[in-house]
This record gives sequence, C-alpha cells and structure tokens, in this order.
Amino acid sequence: MRVVMTTAICLMTATSSLVAADMAGDWEFYGADAGGSRYSPLDQVNKTNVAQLRPAWELHLGDVSDGSDGRPKSEFEATPIVVAGTMFVSTPFNRVLALDPETGKERWKFDPNIDLHQRYSEGLVNRGVAFWSDVTASEGVPCRQRIFIATIDARLFALDAATGRACADFGSAGQIDLKEGIANIKRPGEYEETSAPAIVDDLVIVGSSIADNDRVDSPDGIVRAFDAKSGALRWRWHPLEANLAPTGAGNVWSTISVDEKRGLVFLPTGSASPDYQGSRRPGDDKWANSVVALSAKSGELKWGFQLVHHDLWDYDTASQPVLGVLNRDGVQTPVVIQGNKTGHLFVLDRETGKPVFGVEERAVPKSDSEEASPTQPFPLSPPPLAAQQLTANDAWGVNAEEREACRARLVKLRTDGIFTPPSEQGTIAFPGNLGGMNWSSGAFDQERQTFVTNVNNLPMEVHLIPRNEYRPIEDAARLGTMRAEVSPQHGTPYGIAAISSVRRRDFPVTRRLGASWLRLTLQKE
Repeated sequence: MRVVMTTAICLMTATSSLVAADMAGDWEFYGADAGGSRYSPLDQVNKTNVAQLRPAWELHLGDVSDGSDGRPKSEFEATPIVVAGTMFVSTPFNRVLALDPETGKERWKFDPNIDLHQRYSEGLVNRGVAFWSDVTASEGVPCRQRIFIATIDARLFALDAATGRACADFGSAGQIDLKEGIANIKRPGEYEETSAPAIVDDLVIVGSSIADNDRVDSPDGIVRAFDAKSGALRWRWHPLEANLAPTGAGNVWSTISVDEKRGLVFLPTGSASPDYQGSRRPGDDKWANSVVALSAKSGELKWGFQLVHHDLWDYDTASQPVLGVLNRDGVQTPVVIQGNKTGHLFVLDRETGKPVFGVEERAVPKSDSEEASPTQPFPLSPPPLAAQQLTANDAWGVNAEEREACRARLVKLRTDGIFTPPSEQGTIAFPGNLGGMNWSSGAFDQERQTFVTNVNNLPMEVHLIPRNEYRPIEDAARLGTMRAEVSPQHGTPYGIAAISSVRRRDFPVTRRLGASWLRLTLQKE
C-alpha cells in the first residue's frame, strides 16, 4: 500500500473566504514574524466556532520514504509561509510548492533533485523556506521577490517567487554549495541544512545541521550571511573559540531570529562535538549551547549568554529565540525568550543579554570520567517547565512485578538531576536530549503577556562505553540485538549508548508531549 503524506488546511465553511491580498492574513516568516512570535491577530476562528471547522482542501505531497528501499526515512516538519496571497511550502524531499491558500491549487513547483539515496544524518526532511523582496528592483523584474530554501544536501537556492525558476544572478545558476569553505567534512550527508534561512535587509543567513557524536573533529559550525541578490559571502561567524580546535559543531541548526530595528540576529547554538564526552574540549566551550546576538550587518558578536556549560548531555539550544516586549510596572523591556532542552526558560534583555529575572550558578554533580563544569545556570524565574529528575521511586509498571523490575533497573543508574554526567555505570538523562523545549519553540502573545510552549519529557538511559569494548556493542545495535542509539565519539576514550526505554509514573506516553503555558509578568525577587 502506498503511503501518502497529507497536509490539510481547515477554514470555516460558514464564513466568507479571506481576501487573498489581505496582508493581515500573511504568515511571512517561519515563525510568523522575524522574531518568531508565532502570533496571529486573525480572529475569525475562535472559541465560539472552532467546533464547526471543516476541511477546505487537502494536499497530498507524496514525498514519503519509510526507509525500506535504500532511502533514508522521511519526516514532514515544514511550516508553510503565506505572502501576498500565495502559500509556499517545502516537502521532505526538499521540493518547493507555491499554492493558492484558498483552494490548494498548485501555482508552481521546484525540485532541487537531491540524492534521495544518500545517508543523511537527519534523514529526508526540510522545515521551511524564506521570502525576500528586492526593494530596489522595478515591478515585473524577474526575481524581484525570491524564495530561499537551504536543502538537506547543503545547497542554498534562490527562486523567483512568481515562477519558481532559479534566479540566474544568484551564486552559480541560482544556487550556492554551502559545503565550500567548511572544514572537516569527511563524508556526504554529515553536513546538512534543515531549517529555513533568516532574512534581514539584503542578507540571507544560514547555519547548519551536523551529524552528532561521530568524532571530535566534526565539521565547523560556522554561520554565514550571503548577499540575497548575488549570493556573495558577506560575513561568517564561528561559534567556538580557536583554542578548542579541532573540536567542531557548536552549530546553529534551529531557526534564527531577527530584530530589524536594532540590526541584530539571534542565534541558538548547539553543543560542541561530540555531545556526551568533552575531554578534548576543556572549559565552558563558548559559544556552544548559547543564545548569541550578532550585528546583522557585520556578523560581529554583540553579546552571548550560555545556557549550558561544557555540554555532556546533547542539551542544544534547539528552540528559536522568541522576541517580545515585557510590560512590568509600566516599563517596557525588549527581551529574548529562550527555551532549552533542560526545561529551563531564560528571559534576557534583548540589548544586553542580561537575565531579566535573575540566573544563579549552582553546583552540579561531578563526572567520574572527565572535568565537568562545577556549576550550571539556573533561572530564578520562571520555574522549570519540564520535570528534571527521575529516580527509582518513580518506577512504573502495569503490575507489581513489572514495576519492581523497573525500579531494580533504575536503582543501578546515576540520577542526580538534569546535569548528572554520563557514566560507565549508566545515567538517567531527564528530561533527555529530546526533552524540554525543542525545535518547535514557543509562541508569545504580546497583549496578554503570555508565552505558550509544548515540552517533552523523554528520559534516556546513557552509558559511556570504553573504547576497547565499543565495537561489539555497535555491531549488536546495527544487527538489532540491542535497541540503542550507539555512536563512536572517535577521538575520545568512550563511545556512547543511549536507550529510550524508561518511563516515569506521572508522565505516561499520552502526556510526554504536554502543553505548558506561562504568563511572563513575574516580578524580580
């Protein structure tokens, strides 16, 4: 049976259709606006009529792979954008479609012809596209308005928003090979693009997605800005200090936010390589695991705030930085709201990067295999949005026998909170490297001063594997006799095995993706 991916957009059948040119109905950026608020002022659909919604149309993309035919598995993760009456959406095979948002009728399509049989570390996926308008070009000039897509095989395309044709004046025949100029790429598919580019003035800005946990000298996590018209490189910024070489990554794989008024771009950086062993990257590893503000014009670092020091847990800054303004005691403060996989939510002054509600460095457990950071940052407010510790007392089972078996397993593992280092003994990482606030990010309602986000609680059992014991475990995982995510971490004394197989009593499967909401009207203590 052929599996079909379906995108369905629902409109009220009882109300009049939206006017195509109504800019209030646009969703021009991946996160609604350049600051990622994910807020819409539209109010036709509300509490009184939402139950009356009926499908207006469906689009069957057909870009699906279950991994059984030599192709990687695919995932549909895109958020469409809507600009001046046209919807633009990317597919798992990295095609771009332009659609009539009222009918779903296709206006044009573009296929970058990626190699569908390449072993991409992230599989077949793309999260979205970006729109740019050349304010200096005359009406009717080809490529005056452009759609940008960064593909899984690390190319950046500029397309005419009106026709879908590649813009010949951009790069080489409409595309740039983003692998050029990046150190330490050793195999196809380990350096990729998954997120929508950022647009500011006449620049298009991209980070990268880099395969996790393969080795110390992973590809560089450089962020680059290109001229949106010609494709010329305008600036580049390296997230890691030079003394950390040959350590790689620290890359920006999630979505970049832009403050056009202040001329700033805000980058959520990931962990330095490899994720679970840092003996070759001593110190805090700045600016990995951070949110940083750069000059949009030059790429100069304006400020940085590190959410996790010397990451040993794959606690990337996965959420898009959300820009908003807090109203507190009659004072308006522009802020960056930054979620993290730990479940912590940091609220920072947008101009300085200083915490609005205070952050405290607290002592955390020591590592028995390397020099871990002695402290980690904890926000004083708001409280954690995800559970942060799982112990043997939380064991769950359908009956007493299974519950006791689970408890006996948990009691053998280290579990001292969110910053318990990986160990040969085995450590419970909770809420886990897929936990807390991930790339789905959050939304901010400026009027109600409310931040809304979903959080994951997905514990992982993490084991460091001494190098001389690693190969048999890797073979067992490849053959399916051991169910674990196993990675070599070449260049360190340990490989890693991460097992998603434990469950907390009060977080059953049906609540692992739980919606949390928070009103950001807290006062300083």
